[in-house]
Amino acid sequence: MSRIINSFESVDRFVTGTVGQPGERAFYIQARYSGTLVTVAIEKTQAQALVERLQILLKEIRKKKEVEIPQKSISIRDDQPLESPIEEDFRVGVMAITWLNAEAKIMIEVQAISDELPLNGSDGEAEDSDPKLIPDDDLAGPDLLRVKLSVSQIKEFIVRTVAVIEAGRAPCTFCGIPIDPNGHLCPRANGYRR
Repeated sequence: MSRIINSFESVDRFVTGTVGQPGERAFYIQARYSGTLVTVAIEKTQAQALVERLQILLKEIRKKKEVEIPQKSISIRDDQPLESPIEEDFRVGVMAITWLNAEAKIMIEVQAISDELPLNGSDGEAEDSDPKLIPDDDLAGPDLLRVKLSVSQIKEFIVRTVAVIEAGRAPCTFCGIPIDPNGHLCPRANGYRR
């Protein structure tokens, strides 16, 4: 199977959304540009990590005064559901974030999960414990989605993603474990149902 690389210089929409009930939700990122829609499955923890890294990057950009970052966004928040049909193009494995100073944009790259790790010699150990993005010229590599976003688009993405994550099950006030609609057996309450 040939590798698919979706690379968008700009996007009409870049959002996180879910399908399913809290506790059983599937998380997705959708990117749309001029009639092309790419939908990738992502874990909740990956979405949280992506938001945290983007927030750190925005703080660094603000600190270095690379570009003016407005404190409040004046645009209308995108609360619309994911676009149908929701057909997963791939499941996200490796993610990368890059600040493009010359363009004053942030590039996000998400690559499909790959079973292949680069090996180092005959002992079979991996060269590096952190997975890396496969270069574009490797036609046998995993699928890739690459988008370039303005700072305001990144801020909108962060706000929506945080709202989507927080819309899940409420954490137990005693143990922090998410509570199912019918409660849970709380380890801090000696197994009593909360």
